[in-house]
Amino acid sequence: MDTLIQLLDVTIRSAVPLLLACLAGLYSERSGIVDIGLEGKMLGGAFAAAAMAAVTGSAWLGLFAGIFVAVLLSLVHGFASITNKGNQIVSGVAINFIAAGLAGLLGQAWFSQGGRTPQLPPDARFIPIDLPFAEAISNIPMVGPVYVELISGQNLLAYFAFVMVPITWWVLFRTRFGLRLRAVGENPAAVDTAGISVSWARYRAVICCGILCGIAGAYLSIGLSAGFVKDMTAGRGFIALAALIFAKWRPVAAMWACLLFGFLSAIEIRFQGVELAIVGVVPVQLMQALPYILTVILLAGFIGKAIPPKAGGVPYSKER
Repeated sequence: MDTLIQLLDVTIRSAVPLLLACLAGLYSERSGIVDIGLEGKMLGGAFAAAAMAAVTGSAWLGLFAGIFVAVLLSLVHGFASITNKGNQIVSGVAINFIAAGLAGLLGQAWFSQGGRTPQLPPDARFIPIDLPFAEAISNIPMVGPVYVELISGQNLLAYFAFVMVPITWWVLFRTRFGLRLRAVGENPAAVDTAGISVSWARYRAVICCGILCGIAGAYLSIGLSAGFVKDMTAGRGFIALAALIFAKWRPVAAMWACLLFGFLSAIEIRFQGVELAIVGVVPVQLMQALPYILTVILLAGFIGKAIPPKAGGVPYSKER
């Protein structure tokens, strides 16, 4: 039971940045803007959050800095793909390279620690929160460990990530903004005919994407860890994109897909170097590659037919 609880706890912690990035991509892609740059925005947000927290000693200022940088990168992507009607894939890949290069360069220039930021004290991080009655029910079988280890003891950004799932569903399917955003991703010409600005709707979508990517990056550097490490996103942006496709661009399904990928990451961490009766010691490299291998297998064999928004990746030119 203790092993299972620990495995699920690591699953939740691993799933949080994936979920935030997946919801970020959901806003962008539902509007018709393909976003390969989730990884770069997360990385830029993680570095900015850790750097600001290291300088000011404030986790909140670090969070706002991470959001600002990620939104800035989103606006660059929007300018290239919406205003200038450039190739969205190329723009996203460029953002990934720019963020990875600048994070390492500025980290070394500012802190002289090989691209890392200094170790952050608890006051400069989002530390775990103990929910009410956690101590009182901790000794109750089954219920106590689940409440204390899984529900309680997460930090504020983790709770925010899961709250964003129903909020995103409500925004997309129960508000005028969400209706317009989805319409722009399916038939921008019809939206334009109705007198709604396609460019403005898509810019708002990529801004929402930047905000969530910034929070995801901040979670990695000042929530889950105590500072920024070079390339600390480790492909999470691409896994989040895979989870988005696996969930067929639906927010609740995206949460379950991210929890699945988080569970695979938890297995990787838990069973590195474990000796099995049949194969002996499992190679560390195999366990590290396991989430990525299973991602490819799931997408190739179990997803079924995933139909993206019809106008996804297609620049819109106003007819005259």
